[in-house]
Amino acid sequence: MGFRPYVYRLAADLGLVGWVVNTPHGALAEAQGPRDRVESFVLRVQAELPPLASIQSMEVTHVDPKDDGSFEIRESVSAGARAAHIVPDIATCSECLADIRDAANRRYRYPFTNCTNCGPRFSIILALPYDRVGTTMAGFGMCSACQAEYDDPRNRRFHAQPNACPACGPHVELWDRDGAVLAAHDHAIANGVTAIMDGCIVAVKGLGGFHLVADAANDRAVANLRHRKRREEKPLALMCPTIGLAQELCSVSSMEARALLGPERPIVIMHRAEAPRIRISDLVAPGNPQLGMMLPYTPLHHLLMDELRRPIIATSGNVSDEPICTDEREALVRLSGIADLLLVHNRPIARHVDDSVLRLSTGKEQVLRRARGYAPLPVPLPAAGAVVVATGAHLKNAVALAVDGSAYVSQHIGDLDTRLARTAHARTVRDLPQLYEAQPTLLAEDMHPDYASTQEAARLATELARDGREPQRLPVQHHYAHVLSCMAEHGLTGDVLGVAWDGTGFGPDGTVWGGEWLVANQVGYRRVGHLRVFPLPGGDAAVREPRRSAIGALYGCFAAACAGVVRASDCGWTGDDVATLVRMMDAGANCPLTSSAGRLFDAVASLAGVRHVNRFEGQAAMELEWAMRADIGPAAYNFEMRESEGVYIADWEPMLRRILEDVGAGVPLAAISRGFHEALVDGIVTMAVAVGIPRVALSGGCFQNRYLAERAESCLRDAGFRPYSHQRVPPNDGGIALGQVYAARGRYSEVP
Repeated sequence: MGFRPYVYRLAADLGLVGWVVNTPHGALAEAQGPRDRVESFVLRVQAELPPLASIQSMEVTHVDPKDDGSFEIRESVSAGARAAHIVPDIATCSECLADIRDAANRRYRYPFTNCTNCGPRFSIILALPYDRVGTTMAGFGMCSACQAEYDDPRNRRFHAQPNACPACGPHVELWDRDGAVLAAHDHAIANGVTAIMDGCIVAVKGLGGFHLVADAANDRAVANLRHRKRREEKPLALMCPTIGLAQELCSVSSMEARALLGPERPIVIMHRAEAPRIRISDLVAPGNPQLGMMLPYTPLHHLLMDELRRPIIATSGNVSDEPICTDEREALVRLSGIADLLLVHNRPIARHVDDSVLRLSTGKEQVLRRARGYAPLPVPLPAAGAVVVATGAHLKNAVALAVDGSAYVSQHIGDLDTRLARTAHARTVRDLPQLYEAQPTLLAEDMHPDYASTQEAARLATELARDGREPQRLPVQHHYAHVLSCMAEHGLTGDVLGVAWDGTGFGPDGTVWGGEWLVANQVGYRRVGHLRVFPLPGGDAAVREPRRSAIGALYGCFAAACAGVVRASDCGWTGDDVATLVRMMDAGANCPLTSSAGRLFDAVASLAGVRHVNRFEGQAAMELEWAMRADIGPAAYNFEMRESEGVYIADWEPMLRRILEDVGAGVPLAAISRGFHEALVDGIVTMAVAVGIPRVALSGGCFQNRYLAERAESCLRDAGFRPYSHQRVPPNDGGIALGQVYAARGRYSEVP
């Protein structure tokens, strides 16, 4: 197809150096030069392809510069076994889109049109090799016309396993809440569109599960959706029919447009436009300066959006905290209290696959939820080794499998707090190795004994032992896994300074970790620094109530005298409530000590009057970040760095006392917020200087805070360090399984 010569000519035209090569994993290129030219290369390589070439998946990551003198086409790499990679689900290509819009085409308005360049893959495959008989399309025999396309090497549907047409393939139906068929085929789509326009909530069965769809401009419909789904304030995802309409609602950069239009079609989080010319309900993302938006990615979505011609809510088809619903009969039960109607189809979904979520940070794409379009693309590992299954964390769970020189990270599973979520996790833990016909000799798990993911590792080990296989189990400390996931993504070996900041993780010393500096490599880690600990009255309840973190931090500063510092009325507590919490902390009753950066964010947000009770995870910290303004400079805060038994402690008490003074003096919240963020960044850099390791890996949910992530990278770089952050794997707990795999491979590389 002339792909490598095309890449060579494009790089030469832009004056870049580097190389392009064919590998058993696909085409790989490195391009080096000024940032604007590299970004132009990324944009043009997809937009200006040769006529016969197509990109099924494209991942972009920044790497350390090298001393390449020119751009060259390298000899193809063919050594080793060819990997049997499973391709992710790919958005509808332009040719198939033209087919469904051409009234003279036999696939006119057919919602399951696809070819070798697009369509379902991961969501329909049941077993390798990837043949139709091993997919959920096995029950649909091809008509003679489709079979002729499938057999013709010159046709773009040559060996397209989901190939189908209206005569032989799946079809759609519109159901009421009781499962009665109201309409079928194109009439079902038309009636579904009418229902959405009339303010109904329609459950739409898509590629990897159901969406709950409603008119984004209809306040009543959005309010009903929130109430029925039990999702009070967490932002709802939007789908726009065109990139032009997305640009009306958001300020879309060229790189964000590339992500929106890419074959992965993720939800992209972008800043709202200052004066949008079209209206959406304020209930879509209350008080949020950003919107999460995607474009249609299946023929069915395109057909709906072509008729609606407006933004819609397209949120996961579930009740909050449950996995996305994939089966229409199951949907009648699970979604009956939410959806007014169901637009379903009869192509089975093999596994649930949510929409992926990403945003631009430090000029790079950063995946926050890795699912459709990305999973299960492999992350290369430095060397082959044991077959490892990693069961991940308890929150934002994903599972990982290491086979040969690759780590396959599963689709996003979610929080394991419900029975349905734990069932989905158990299924994925077994599904991934079965797909690759891999027999695990190692099980990697979180060190927390009460995590559902850890308990599932124990059950899997028992099952394997009954079959005559007894895999070793490796508990991996949570924040060490965070750092290793960043290292694995960048292919780093040797020592790095890991900054692992999140909400919670089991600490070997009996405290709740979450604000850690670790010197780490693939063999082990050493804790060289942490945020000063403080008590969390009520333990896990503090995640939902930032005011608990606030009074815990105040207790750390003032002990029992904190009751006179906090004004109970500000937090919604009575004086008796405060007295009870102080007694709990005095006695150490259900008040674990924590070094968590996430809980420190919550404490400051509550003390600054931002939010005392979260309606969704991380809300207070997000609103504290959003409070910053470019025209208001930071207040002056700092940590006090001290050393205790060879470990540096970042003491936030001087900063917290100043924040209390500034709040009392009426200093603008924007200045307090920015000052707090700058103090955090200064603490990161100060600790890096003290430890003296040039490579710094930033990981953990706190680095979803865009300001913190970008400032930390910039200031570390200015101080002479090489910072690394997540791009293809989430910085949150969705990346933990990859870190667990990396730890297992490092410690047990010789296991057969």
